[in-house]
This record gives sequence, structure tokens and C-alpha cells, in this order.
Amino acid sequence: MMKTNSFKCLFLIVFLMTLLVGCNKKPKTTTEKTAFLKDSITGEQYRPNFHFTPKKGWMYDPNGMVFYEGEYHLFYQFYPDDYVWGPMHWGHAVSKDMMRWEHLPIALYPDELGYIFSGSAVIDWENTSGFGSKENPPMVAIYTYHNMEGEKAGTIDFQTQGIAYSIDKGRTWIKYQNNPVITNPGIKDFRDPKVFWYTNDNKWIMTLAVKNRVWFYSSKDLKSWKLEGEFGLDNGSHDGVWECPDLFPLKDQNGVERWVLLVSINPGGPQGGSATQYFIGDFNGTTFSTPEKETKWLDYGADNYAGVTFSDIPENDGRRLFMGWLSNWQYAREVPTYSWRSAMTIPRELTLEENENGYIVNSEPVEELQSILSIGIIEKDNEFEVLAATYLLEIDKISSETFSISLANSLSELLKISIIENKLFVDRKLAGIGSFNDVFAAIHEVPLNGVRINKIQVFVDKASVEIFINNGERVITELVFPKEPYNNISFNGDAGLVTIYPIDLISEN
Repeated sequence: MMKTNSFKCLFLIVFLMTLLVGCNKKPKTTTEKTAFLKDSITGEQYRPNFHFTPKKGWMYDPNGMVFYEGEYHLFYQFYPDDYVWGPMHWGHAVSKDMMRWEHLPIALYPDELGYIFSGSAVIDWENTSGFGSKENPPMVAIYTYHNMEGEKAGTIDFQTQGIAYSIDKGRTWIKYQNNPVITNPGIKDFRDPKVFWYTNDNKWIMTLAVKNRVWFYSSKDLKSWKLEGEFGLDNGSHDGVWECPDLFPLKDQNGVERWVLLVSINPGGPQGGSATQYFIGDFNGTTFSTPEKETKWLDYGADNYAGVTFSDIPENDGRRLFMGWLSNWQYAREVPTYSWRSAMTIPRELTLEENENGYIVNSEPVEELQSILSIGIIEKDNEFEVLAATYLLEIDKISSETFSISLANSLSELLKISIIENKLFVDRKLAGIGSFNDVFAAIHEVPLNGVRINKIQVFVDKASVEIFINNGERVITELVFPKEPYNNISFNGDAGLVTIYPIDLISEN
């Protein structure tokens, strides 16, 4: 009798514990959904989980990206006092892995010479500038001054180039007393200096955006600059102003080195508005040349602009690392976030590949992203539910020439990715909130030009998707503003392996 009663008691305890566990588990998804929606007035529900954003204020172009003593430095165009464009500063953050960022105080403030527009930063290892020492080399920022009074007065020489330096790992900055180091020759668009050390001639090279082309300057000390040459009058797209250039060497899969020139353009991108084109050719220390005439896009989506690469990545790493602004000037001022605006793309490694059609630059998600992925869940069905609000969807061994992926939620909001007749389409017409701008809700078409799609990776954050085809042969970056997370996934077509990797909350913004 005692054994029977003990068994009943044990059964009752187990039953009650099961109910309690069930009760504890059940609200989890509801809580996530509520958290996603609770800040709908401020737009805070669109704060990314794994993309960099400012805590508050307006942000756009990444600036001064440089690596020094174990830290990736990200500076960025920043107006701290409102969520719309205003007097530009350089915001500042650092990271050990490009995933988890620590916000630091504003690095550069506007002064009597103007607002602080875009530019770059380098480590002056040989102390050519004299701002530090070889034992403690200075970090030097090179940036554009934008004089608003001059612009309002109707002049055209209101943009000049200035420099500042830090000898405490970028924590405090001193502006050069003889700024500007390059005066304006009488050109309205004269900005965005990107500087690197050219070992062949032991000199600094600056690539500067000038109207619809780039100019190249050289310097021995970062203070005195000489105009060397120009590129672009008859190359690439000229449907808008050229901005944010970046010049660097890459080696292809056979070890052959070529030079890559990135140039952002607005308007004139493949989806309208902002985008980044690139050229592959040769650089001789004074100018860049290429036989290529066609326009090549680094990203075929609507929302990757003004991206540049990190300076001073150690030789034992050797990667060319890139980040861009995750937005588009067509609607950047109108997106439904109201205490902050804009994010950066996930970091990408740029690689050079030669194929039967010539050279292309691939953009691959950096390996550090593996550190934020949860254990993969292999899906066997063509339709399934994802409990996480943010995740990586990876579909491998695709064998169908026609293929589609649908990301949806319980409100019938739908983002559709389709491959049809050697083209890829991203349809965000029903993807969520889009009425804030006439061009946002659209179908975006991406030419594949014979690229056979075997693998698709879709990084889904709260307000963006980043699509990587065949490890970066094609990349499509798109903003989306669903009212609920995309928890329902389906696809049509044949694939060998479908995996979901939930992404944990890591943002400290």
C-alpha cells in the first residue's frame, strides 16, 4: 500500500513539474513577439540584434575604419542631437571581433572650418607626420571639412581636407593646427579622402571623390599633398555624384595581384538611389587604369552604401574587411525609427576571383559571425516555423533552376526571394511597413549573368535581410520593417540541405 501511494505521489509531482515547465516555455515566443512590438511608436522594435547602430541620433557613412592593438575602430558620420541629418561629427566605437561594439565618446566635433564629413584613418607606423613616435605611432584621421556658411553663401569651394591625430589609441584627438591640408580648387563635390601607405614608393596615397571621378594625391608626411592623377571620366556609372572611394590590392585564387577601386554613387544604383560600384585594374603610384568599361556593383540590393575597408589589418590576418551603411538616400530620412536612424551592414571579407567572364569581387560574411550563431537546426520540410526573431537561413546544394524562398509572419507580411530565368528577385512590396516612401515597397531585380546558384545564405535581423549567393558571388542587402518577426519560412524547389541558425541578442546599443 505504501509503495502504491509513493508511486502516485511521484507521478503527481512529475505531472505538476511538466505543467510548470510547459507554462514556463509557452510564453517565450509570445514575450519575444511582444518585445518586438512594444516600442512601435518609437520604432525601437527595429533596433538590430547583430548590426551596429548608434544609441541615439543620426548615423550614415562609416569613416576611419582602422585596426590597432587588437581593436577594430569604427568611426561614422553622426549627429547626436536628432534622428535627422544635422551638423556632422565623427562618432566612435571599438570592437575585438566586429560583432560586439563598445561605444566611445565622439571623436571629432565641427569647428570654425566646418562640419566633419567622411574620411579615413591610418596608423602612421614610421611617424612620418611627427605627431607621435615610432614607439607610439599616431593614429591619423583624414577627413573632409564642409563649411556650411560657404555653401549657403553660394560658393563652390566649401569642402577642404583636414587631419587630426591621436596618440592614445583613438580615445582623444588633436586637430592639426595648419588645417586644411588640401584646399579646394573650385569644385563643389570635393570630399571623402581614403588614405593608405604605398610601399613601392614609400609615400601616402589619397583617393578623393571629385564630382564624377576620383583624384589621386601623394604625400610623404600626411600634411603636404601633391595631385598625381585622376580616373573615371569614361568609366563606370555617371548617373550621380561619386563618393567614398577606396583603393587597395587583392590577389586572385592563383596569387595574381590586381587593384580594386570602390566608388559609391548617388543616385544611379541598380535599384535606384545609392549603391557602390567597383573597378579592377592596375595602379602605378600615380593613377589607376583598367580596360573594363562595364559597371560592376559590389552589392545589388538597395541598402548598402558608402562602404569602405579597414586599414592596417595585420599581415598575419591578411583579409580585406568591408562594412557599409545599411540604407539608401531615397528614404534614409523617413524610415520608421525615431530615436536613432541607420545601421551598418554585417562585416564582409572581399576576395578577388577570376572566372570565364573576367574578374569579380566576392563579398563573404566574415568568419567572426560564427561566434554569434546558435547550433544549426536542420529542416526536412519545405515549410517550417522559426522561433527566433533573428537568424541565418542557409540553403545548400540547390539543384533547381527555378527556386523561391518566402519569409512571412502571422500578419501576412511577406518577403519573397525568387530565382527565375537567370535573374534573382527580392519582393518587399508586402514585407511590412513601406508607406513612408513611394519607392520603398518594390520588387528588386538582380541579373545573374550565368551564375548558377548552389547556395543561399539569408541573414535576417529585425529590420534587414542580407542575401549571399554562392559565398558572395552576388550580394543583396535590403531593409524591411515587418510588424512581427518573420517566423514562417517556406521554399519551392530542390535543395540538399536547409539549416536555421538562431542568432542570440548581442547588440549593446
